[in-house]
Amino acid sequence: MNEPILARHWLAHVTPKAAPAVATSTVLILGRIWNANGAEHSTGNAALIVVLAAGAAAAGTCAAGRLGDSVIAGTGFAASGGLALAGVAGYADGLSLPLLLWALATAVAYGLAARYWRTDRRDTTAHERRTTERREDHAHIERVEALRAGAQIEVARSGAAYAEQLATALITRAALPGFDPKALTNAGLPVIDTTKED
Repeated sequence: MNEPILARHWLAHVTPKAAPAVATSTVLILGRIWNANGAEHSTGNAALIVVLAAGAAAAGTCAAGRLGDSVIAGTGFAASGGLALAGVAGYADGLSLPLLLWALATAVAYGLAARYWRTDRRDTTAHERRTTERREDHAHIERVEALRAGAQIEVARSGAAYAEQLATALITRAALPGFDPKALTNAGLPVIDTTKED
């Protein structure tokens, strides 16, 4: 009935909250590395990133429209946005435009993630409530059954004690002088056999 209490490490709490910032920062860093390696003002590299971003957006739209799968659609749109951010970070001259897009992408990522975190928190809270209610119901049933069993044990004990006292009283009464078992039989009580077998 008792379950062990598990305390999650602080990193387990922080890691999901840091994931959107880590993802957008990684894309920005990789875009700037790509910029330093010759992507700046390269028409071929810009065309490649536009095609990749458009393909990811098209895949997300297709998944949302035809399949109705929100996970695949979200992944496609996130990939499209990441590729667009990487393209701007790789193609742009300065750092101000990539940083602006990074801040915007991070804010959007946190906005979308917050919705899923709220849903997850609601589901977790509902599950914990149901578990607590189920435990309380089981604990109540156990208490009632324990009380019932205790009452039955007490009734059995008192019945055994009463039978023992009655037997002692009958034996004592039979040993008294002037005891007449026929008077008991005439009164409608069961006959006590006082003869002993040797």
